[in-house]
Amino acid sequence: MGKGNGNGFTEAGLDRLREVLARHVESGRIPGLVALVGRGDETHVEAVGTMRHEGGAPMARDTIFRMASTSKPVTMAPVMVLLDECRLRLDDPVDEWLPELADRRVLKRIDGPVDDTEPARRSITVRDLVTSTFGLGIDLTALGTPIMNAVFASGVFSQGASPLPGPDAWMRALGELPLMRQPGERWQYHLSHDVLGVLVARVTGQPFEMFLRERVLDPLGMKDTGFHVPADKLDRLPPSYAPDPESGAFTVWDEAVGGQYSSPPPFQAGGGGLVSTADDYHAFFRMLLNGGTHGGERVLSRPAVQLMTTNCLTPEQEKARTTLARDSVQVSFGQGQQGGWGFGMAVRTYRGDYAPVGQFGWDGGTGTSAYADPHTGLTGVLLTQVGLTTPHPARLIHDFWTTAYQAIED
Repeated sequence: MGKGNGNGFTEAGLDRLREVLARHVESGRIPGLVALVGRGDETHVEAVGTMRHEGGAPMARDTIFRMASTSKPVTMAPVMVLLDECRLRLDDPVDEWLPELADRRVLKRIDGPVDDTEPARRSITVRDLVTSTFGLGIDLTALGTPIMNAVFASGVFSQGASPLPGPDAWMRALGELPLMRQPGERWQYHLSHDVLGVLVARVTGQPFEMFLRERVLDPLGMKDTGFHVPADKLDRLPPSYAPDPESGAFTVWDEAVGGQYSSPPPFQAGGGGLVSTADDYHAFFRMLLNGGTHGGERVLSRPAVQLMTTNCLTPEQEKARTTLARDSVQVSFGQGQQGGWGFGMAVRTYRGDYAPVGQFGWDGGTGTSAYADPHTGLTGVLLTQVGLTTPHPARLIHDFWTTAYQAIED
């Protein structure tokens, strides 16, 4: 297989990758998975196990998965298109398009009552949204505080069990909450990406998915990616499991037929709403590695890709991210130990495992992972139907990357 030009993978390395993936499925903890590794012109795909934990149809290369937070890099791309076209600027206040976020109040202390606030020092900008520093987010280090309870009670969290209202009602609910931090002060997870979807829709006058499709998905040939699975493809969507953290029993979080993804949602959630396939995600990450082009067509400018895939956090902001990854390993299962964050994805700023500095991408709570690495040219996508309610999918993701990097032909 190896052509000896350092372009692809070794036979022995791919064998080990396959064996390690199969071991996870044989353990009974992971019903099935699809894994893709690409480098240069070589692509290898492994589809192992079954769609359901009780058996049935086998996993296939074109199986469709709920991407959860692995949606973030892809849904950031339409924002970069608008920056490229000067329809948005990084330091423009967002008040004009998102009046719900104007004149913010900010908590005096993160664990204080939600009405103990002071005025925001300045308006929220586009930059605050693309860097996840606009002042609100899912802070797993602040669970149980009045503000985090209020965030969950408000119904704005797009990875919960209940469907969201339409974008305008969603923005109104978000606007009722005070900010947790001053704009631009601290990296906070998730909510900014859902806001960005609304921003794109309002700037373009099109539904977010329509603009995403026209400018990103269609040019990349990502025909199986979107915010729901059409009826004629539902047989390719496995159930999504959230195993019981105590017993490990397989609990169905979302069924394919009649589930959350079986019809178009009222809210197209950029933070975690996409469904996709290994090949579609490979196309997207290859475009990033190619500096924004795909098959000779330019999707994003080179500087836009460089900006997205470069760490933009200050050391102070990185500390917040590292606290979650290193000091709350029991919550994060070690995911997120890259240090940096670009636009919509992690960017590795130190060598903490087998991946070199500069690797970029992200993982999803439904058991998904996608990264690319300019240093070695490696792209990897791992998709499973098991949510991170237990450590098992995180360990599978970890082992996938450990073996993928060993499979590279030097």
